[in-house]
Amino acid sequence: MPVFPEEPEIHESLPGPGVPFPRESDAQALRAPATGGVPTITPTTVAAPATVPGPRPAPPRPAPPRAARPGPPRSVPKPGPAPRRPAAAAPQVEVRRIAATPAQALERADEAVDLLLDSGRDPAGILVLTVGEAHPWQQHELSFGEERYWAQLADGGDVFYADAALTRPARREAVVLVVNGGTPARAAAAYTEALGRATALLVVCGDAGPAAAEAAGAASGRPVTA
Repeated sequence: MPVFPEEPEIHESLPGPGVPFPRESDAQALRAPATGGVPTITPTTVAAPATVPGPRPAPPRPAPPRAARPGPPRSVPKPGPAPRRPAAAAPQVEVRRIAATPAQALERADEAVDLLLDSGRDPAGILVLTVGEAHPWQQHELSFGEERYWAQLADGGDVFYADAALTRPARREAVVLVVNGGTPARAAAAYTEALGRATALLVVCGDAGPAAAEAAGAASGRPVTA
């Protein structure tokens, strides 16, 4: 009887490529190591897609120049001299004349001061100037010394009596000029000085020359009577 060689024992082997596993559990069992440990999964590195450079941005285009508007060319005015401002008009001073002889001038001046105070004038706004002899009130104040006398002018709180040739700065709202002596030239000069010290009213007691007479006549609007 012929002896046949033993047929090789066919063991189950892994399927070939492209052949799927019959069951998912069989595939997991085959991937597990022989020792029975947890199967290891080898990480797969996926290459990042290459960046494709895009088109470069075009530089901004310059704005087209604006077309000039039709019209006549503008003329630039040449700088000229600045216009002069009108000078401020000097305040008008009213001039009143009280006819009196040199002997009567002081008495008429005191009456004029009383009338100014009765009309509401502030005593600090009245200045009395004498052309001849000093006013009795001025002589009384000088008896206490010149320092005290001139301090009253600086304080400006009351009627002040002084000589018409006063050299210190003094301006009052109302000035009373007493022509109680002196030469006509001195009286005329005293009138000019007194007019410059008054801001609203000048009362001339006596004759201070033609300039004072004309100013008093123009202020009153009628001829000056003696």
